[in-house]
Amino acid sequence: MTRIAASLLLACALLAVPALAAPGGKLGTLERGTYVCEMPGDATTARGIPVPEAGFEVTNDSTYRTAKGRGTYLRTGDEVQITSGPHKGERYKVENENFLRMVGEDGNETGLRCIRLGAAGITAALPSAPCVGGKPADAQQVDGASK
Repeated sequence: MTRIAASLLLACALLAVPALAAPGGKLGTLERGTYVCEMPGDATTARGIPVPEAGFEVTNDSTYRTAKGRGTYLRTGDEVQITSGPHKGERYKVENENFLRMVGEDGNETGLRCIRLGAAGITAALPSAPCVGGKPADAQQVDGASK
């Protein structure tokens, strides 16, 4: 009878221990929303250079979608690995909950950065026209404010 009680006590103790984190850190997900991606600009550009084909939308749990289809990703700690879909094999470093940097196969950053729309004041996709006087050249005036 003592062996049965000891076995039950051990089983209960094992159930009470939290699951160990996966290698690389705690499992998680990205914030839902649309991520726009760009390469850094240089002295001849006012801001980053848009890379629309790199963008994606995080939809639910660990899934994303693009114009080319849907896929899944795995987030462990501050790393994201795209596991299926159009961006399969891509890896990102999570700088914060709204900002990702792409990492190459060698583990070094590639320069590509992706920012979640609506985060940190970002409310629209990057303008397609150059900026003139601090506003996109294609901005329209509406009641004294640019649109």
